[in-house]
Amino acid sequence: MKRIITLTVQDRSGVLNRVTGLLQRRQFNIESISVGPAETEGISKMTLVVEIEDEQRLEQVTKQLNKQIDVLKVSDITDKAIVVRELALIKVASSSQLRSEINGIIDPFRASIIDVSKESLAVQITGRPEKIDALIELLRPYGIKEIARTGLTAFLRGHQPQVNDLATYSLLK
Repeated sequence: MKRIITLTVQDRSGVLNRVTGLLQRRQFNIESISVGPAETEGISKMTLVVEIEDEQRLEQVTKQLNKQIDVLKVSDITDKAIVVRELALIKVASSSQLRSEINGIIDPFRASIIDVSKESLAVQITGRPEKIDALIELLRPYGIKEIARTGLTAFLRGHQPQVNDLATYSLLK
């Protein structure tokens, strides 16, 4: 089952390598990973999408990630109320005659054309992965030249207390 795991980590060299190395050694496939600065200086947020078969393996990997020196907090947010987004850039083969037709396809998805050349155009879309997949399938007959996707980024909606909120607070003080 695909799990969405968020990590709050120190923004230091090698943290990403240690986290991915731990998952690789345990033979977990990382389907998606995104990392960026958090709201606190010196802290980063990672969002991982990982295939984990059962609860025992999930608990094992969560405990091992929590033991990493620069990891402040690990949360499995898969079954919680979350906000999830992904960004995709899609380069589509397009002549000047097809541009308005393609624009009509991307409009309902609230996607936008961000670059135009003689032979192609680039589309930007954000949203849930299913939305991006649907647009890609509609654009495929026109000839997709290139796709770049960021991977998921996510956080909890509103305030949902977690088991290790107090531990995290004491680490950040």
